[in-house]
Amino acid sequence: MSFKVAIIGAGSVGFTKTLISDLLKVPEFADVEFALTDINAHNLDMIHQIISSIVAVNNLPAKVTATTNRREALSGARYIMSCVRVGGLEAFATDVNIPLKYGVDQCVGDTICAGGILYGQRNIPVILDFCKDIREVAEPGALFLNYANPMAMNTWAADLYGGVDVVGLCHGVQHGAHQIAQVLGVDDRDLDYVCSGINHQTWYIDIRAKGRKIEADELIAGFEKHPVYSKQEKVRIDVLKRFGVYSTESNGHLSEYLPWYRKRPEEISRWIDMSDWIHGETGGYLRHSTERRNWFETDFPKFKAEATKLLSEHKRTTEHASYIIEARETGRTYRGHFNRRNNGIIKNLPADAIIESPGFVDRFGINMVEGIELPIACAATCSVSISVQRMSVEAAMTGNIDMLKLAVLHDPLVGAICTPDEVWQMVDEMVVAQAQWLPQYADAVPAAEARLEKATVKTRDWAGAARKVVRSVEELREMKGAHH
Repeated sequence: MSFKVAIIGAGSVGFTKTLISDLLKVPEFADVEFALTDINAHNLDMIHQIISSIVAVNNLPAKVTATTNRREALSGARYIMSCVRVGGLEAFATDVNIPLKYGVDQCVGDTICAGGILYGQRNIPVILDFCKDIREVAEPGALFLNYANPMAMNTWAADLYGGVDVVGLCHGVQHGAHQIAQVLGVDDRDLDYVCSGINHQTWYIDIRAKGRKIEADELIAGFEKHPVYSKQEKVRIDVLKRFGVYSTESNGHLSEYLPWYRKRPEEISRWIDMSDWIHGETGGYLRHSTERRNWFETDFPKFKAEATKLLSEHKRTTEHASYIIEARETGRTYRGHFNRRNNGIIKNLPADAIIESPGFVDRFGINMVEGIELPIACAATCSVSISVQRMSVEAAMTGNIDMLKLAVLHDPLVGAICTPDEVWQMVDEMVVAQAQWLPQYADAVPAAEARLEKATVKTRDWAGAARKVVRSVEELREMKGAHH
């Protein structure tokens, strides 16, 4: 089979390598063309070398191109994947650090909360540029696979305003299911489940282990006695006990979507675990991403050497993209969990929301399972986040700073901590700091700067309740050496 797959933001080197290696594990796809594009020519060159090595070593007829000209990469593409981070780590740092001055302590800050909302403002104009290119130069009926966060907001904008067929993809559902299988003592393949909700707040509402229905009590007991998860997943276990269902999202992520666990600094340490950033460390993902970038720059020769391995040694991952494309092209049905517009898929969530729920893929496309009802507490927390997302998308589309402030004001964690005056000043400060990535707010920036000059709200210089310092490449290398 010959068709073209374009990857925007291909400079996310590790992820691009995974996606393409997965696709090349499908026998029919040996002849596919991979068009890599990124605004960072240096990273693009590195990933081009790596993918070209994989193709050469495995004697595949696949074609690999790389260009900083996005339209050229998208021209004639049947599938377009996006894994971009607009503003990079520089903007991400302000998503985390400015809210800290107002007492808002985020672990990740890329979905909702102050950081995720601003991240959406940077991404949405760029996502709509991608959609315009897809409509104009890609193959008619092309599928846009969005991997970039904030997942729901990006997919919402592309679906409502982009005029393209879009699906949002995340691996949170698979990761949580792996934990559940371990806790129940079964293989991943012996676990069946219906997981439904919104991205990063999806809920395992029906779990079967070897066909046997698992009730909440058994799951709670399993997690509480697990030697690792009982320490790392305290927020998730607490929510499981109160709601009766387990959430897909990591302890650190879940703690920042809800108003209860990070509202007081002295409470945070009770609920998080510092063994790894993902369990709730302040700005954990920012530190992890910064270390990874620095490490990669230094260790590129090692990455390139690894690309000379045969694909027979690559175990296909659980990322959805390769399976969706395989199902559409070969008719081999795939069941996964996808982000699409609701329209009745989940009965007790708003019709306009982007939900994450089970679907089946075949030659006819992505077919979602309709008529699901979430437990009432799950629907309640999802509905709050959906309202925040809806206001955020509208703000991003209109450049209306007052709507942006209302979105941040209604965020569960921000609302648990900040007064309206603090929210208004915090948003002014974030918009001014990120002005170069927020073209739609250009007219609002001068007034925001003027308000900040007369600011009366007191802020503090605070690193958060559980911050760690970014480690140097030398320190990381020593640690890695110690582990081997």
